[in-house]
Amino acid sequence: MDAAVAKNGVSSKRFIQISDCHLGPLTSEALLGLNTDESLHDVLALIAEKESDFDYMVCTGDIASAGHEACYRRFVSIVRQYFSQALAWLPGNHDSADIMARVDLPQAPEARSIVLGDWLILLLDSVVPFKVHGNFEQSELDYLEQMLSANPNKHIMIMLHHQPVLVGSKWIDQYILRNADAFFALVDRFSNVKAIVWGHVHQDFNSQRKGVDLIATPSTCVQFKPLCDDFTVDTLMPGYRWFDLYDDGSLSTGVERVSGKEYVIDYKSAGY
Repeated sequence: MDAAVAKNGVSSKRFIQISDCHLGPLTSEALLGLNTDESLHDVLALIAEKESDFDYMVCTGDIASAGHEACYRRFVSIVRQYFSQALAWLPGNHDSADIMARVDLPQAPEARSIVLGDWLILLLDSVVPFKVHGNFEQSELDYLEQMLSANPNKHIMIMLHHQPVLVGSKWIDQYILRNADAFFALVDRFSNVKAIVWGHVHQDFNSQRKGVDLIATPSTCVQFKPLCDDFTVDTLMPGYRWFDLYDDGSLSTGVERVSGKEYVIDYKSAGY
């Protein structure tokens, strides 16, 4: 599908979300037996096959397994083997936001906001250093309020790493965004917020709250089985999410997954 598509005569912009790549400092890094470099290459090759054109790619955190500079350099290098489109990223709990911000890269990824036609995508940092759960610093909420107040005529999508609502699995929901109430109290003041999108949970999730779409995206590596109280690895394949953002404020989205491959994965693992 072309980057500029139409629905009932309304044009749109397409962008791609990937998440939770978990690259290690070496290309041999594995998560629960799965080589994360290999699966990232497979997902990017799938995008190249499925998406004839798109406007932007965003990675919603856990790019690295442990925040090594080499991971971020290699991530950008791998993406650039497939695509020249603009790239953005935000940190996850396994990342180092400091290293991401200071690493010297050609065409460094955007880290705060993206304008796509009549849409504004805001990238937020929900990471608590050395913790798995999420929480917004007051400065991050202040930034969000400032951007929402300054852009009343834009349709807004907010992207972060941690889930701001329960997804139904006790083991991962203990690592939710802890100050989600304050976040939603702010969001509720702005009717032009159309969607909130995250990674972290390694699964497809779709819901709504007060007319706002709530969306999570699969990992480019290991998947977590939905609606499980205990840690459970899913047999679903790595994947990505596409979005079409229409000028009237509506959106379309879907998930595509790698097929025709078998990975070595420890499906009996009780955690990682």
